[in-house]
Amino acid sequence: MEEGKVERRFRVKPKLKSKARNPKQTPESKYWSSFKTRQIPNLISVPSLTFSPTPPHSFAAAHSATLTLFSSQTLSPTATISSFSDAVSCASFRSDALLLAASDLSGLVQVFDAKSRTPLRRLRSHTRPVRFVHFPILDKLHLISAGDDALVKFWDVAEEASVAEFIGHKDYVRCGDSSPVNSDVFITGSYDHVVKLWDVRVRDSKSSVQVNHGAPVEDAVFLPSGGMVATAGGNSVKLWDLIGGGRLLFSMESHNKTVTSLCVGRIGNDFGEESNQFRIMSVGLDGYLKVFDYGSFKVTHSMRFPAPLLSVGYSPDCSTRVIGTSNGVIYASKRKMKESEKEKKIESSSFWRVAPVERTEKSVLRPSHFRYFQRGQGEKPSAGDYLVMKPKKVKLAEHDKLLNKFEHAEALVSVLESKNPENVLAVMEELVARKKLLKCVSNLGVEKLELLMVFLHKYCTMPRYSSLLMGLTKKVLEMRADDIRASQALKSHVRNLKRSVEEEIRVQQSLQEIQGIISPLLKIAGR
Repeated sequence: MEEGKVERRFRVKPKLKSKARNPKQTPESKYWSSFKTRQIPNLISVPSLTFSPTPPHSFAAAHSATLTLFSSQTLSPTATISSFSDAVSCASFRSDALLLAASDLSGLVQVFDAKSRTPLRRLRSHTRPVRFVHFPILDKLHLISAGDDALVKFWDVAEEASVAEFIGHKDYVRCGDSSPVNSDVFITGSYDHVVKLWDVRVRDSKSSVQVNHGAPVEDAVFLPSGGMVATAGGNSVKLWDLIGGGRLLFSMESHNKTVTSLCVGRIGNDFGEESNQFRIMSVGLDGYLKVFDYGSFKVTHSMRFPAPLLSVGYSPDCSTRVIGTSNGVIYASKRKMKESEKEKKIESSSFWRVAPVERTEKSVLRPSHFRYFQRGQGEKPSAGDYLVMKPKKVKLAEHDKLLNKFEHAEALVSVLESKNPENVLAVMEELVARKKLLKCVSNLGVEKLELLMVFLHKYCTMPRYSSLLMGLTKKVLEMRADDIRASQALKSHVRNLKRSVEEEIRVQQSLQEIQGIISPLLKIAGR
């Protein structure tokens, strides 16, 4: 090493571990992520997806002038219906899955045999494209349709005749749903921003309830209870309480572009505490699928797709989810079922079976087991646990404590020293109720009486407090007249009190004069 050069060594800080880009998934997010997605390509824009309500829950997809049926088990097409003269806009299975209705943009509604796919009925009375067709959940005889002519029609399928027409929308009717608890009630949503609740038994074409979404309504669905509906339009999904007269409960605005479709899905049986709870799924032109828990009013899962989304469907057995896009691709997702769920499914499908023996005793962790000591603070109580809640201690003010001990004079002095007029008035009213106020005033010492006189001088002329304080002032002057004459400080307070009262009287007289001047002018102006 050359002379004159000094070797220096610098300590190198250890590299920090990089944080994960994706935050830790919640249990429910893991559940929705467990659906393995597969693409069904080579279609044209898919505006409608609907599942059969009975096993094996096949689903129908509308694309171009074709309606294709797919198996929910293999996700492969099983049949194609091509007897449409224009693009298919909507499809609906009947509750027993024996009939399938579909509408197209020519204004025609066709009813097919779901097994043989042969057309049974052709219903034509809409003059413009039909955008919505639906079989009521609890009704096997009728059908609902609506379209761009702003008309809503209730059909007798067997007679091929319109039983009732509902007029009230002022723009295209694009969506609707039937009540899950009443076959006579259904909703429709329109581009006039309004969702209307109709009752078939009301024949004067008046809606029972209507709500304004604030944007053109793209979809509307009933929630399972039948008393709430969810509406989609613009970039928001809104929840409404129909039983409460159409009251807005919540507005979810997590989409960046127009929300195009909604569906209600149930979480599978193997998902712990949230099993069998219902969620709202929404898709939009921003390519996002959002899962919304309407019990806690929060988004529990979000997923991005590489194309604008037009429709969404979810199978009743919680195993299949399908999403239709504007570029003709269906993203079909299946969830791998656990063995326990498969056994339940097999048992429900077999006629002769031995019922499994149910365990009535609940396994409880005891202190003798090592897992008992591994439980963390985040351990959630189970349904059978009794929770001991620690009551919150209420902090009382000093005057409240004295009132509880029936020390009335001390309570009055304490609250006067706090200089809070509202608290002072509250204590005085309590003493009046206990018939102790005048006794407390008579027992006050000269120094404490000065506190009371200062308070009366400051607040007795204020309108909020004058009703009680003016009467109290009169009583104080009568009861403590001797003490006032003997004390120069008390005399000074009385003089100040007198000036305040005289000033207030002058103000009131001036106001009465002004009122006397203005009243005739107002009468003349009102003629």
